[in-house]
Amino acid sequence: MLTINDLKRSFGPIQAVRGVSFAVDKGEVLGFLGPNGAGKSTTMRMITGFLPPTSGTATICGYSMQEQPVEAKRCLGYLPENAPSYAGMCVADFLLFIAAVRGYTGAERRRRVDAVIDKSRLQSVRNRPIETLSKGYRQRTCFAQAILHDPAVLIMDEPTDGLDPNQKFVVREMIREMAADKAIIISTHILEEVDAVCTRAVIIADGRIVANGTPAELRARDPQGRLETVFRQLTMNPESSEVAHG
Repeated sequence: MLTINDLKRSFGPIQAVRGVSFAVDKGEVLGFLGPNGAGKSTTMRMITGFLPPTSGTATICGYSMQEQPVEAKRCLGYLPENAPSYAGMCVADFLLFIAAVRGYTGAERRRRVDAVIDKSRLQSVRNRPIETLSKGYRQRTCFAQAILHDPAVLIMDEPTDGLDPNQKFVVREMIREMAADKAIIISTHILEEVDAVCTRAVIIADGRIVANGTPAELRARDPQGRLETVFRQLTMNPESSEVAHG
């Protein structure tokens, strides 16, 4: 459903992403892991069409993001880091606005908004202004806009960063509920996300993939089975790491 082939991105002399390739199929939740500055967000922005690659391709449900961006984006839901919204709007009005932007009208528009409010556990705040909500509820509101059109591919950049344990639990439950029907990517530097929701993980460092495998395969690299140790070894010395193919 999602195929990334040799994506590269330079900012002047700086090579932020140096040839990233991977694929995600329906039913997979891929953790895209790396330390700050590794190239995670730049890669996500290229996949979602917010940033053109210097070279390489991103294909969503058979559509090239570079050559068929409208068709590709119809198949895609995106929750960016620090997800933006209109703070003065109430939750329901914001989602009705997003539904209209997506081209939904009348009863279908209202049906979709009601459905994502239920799915995102927003019933108790649906009529409250977004600016009055906790970070967890704001994150869920932006999560709702990302899935309103029921996309086949869902990409989330740091979806639980800054949330308290209870808020993280709710967001992860929502991800698990949708996992069977979608290809999902979670870009994060939080290792606990791998154990919580991911079926596979790609680790990036210095703009390159240094590991690609299931959580069990990654843990097997350390005698004590500690993912944090594997992560540290791979990302602190990326030039000497071998790429693992899962």
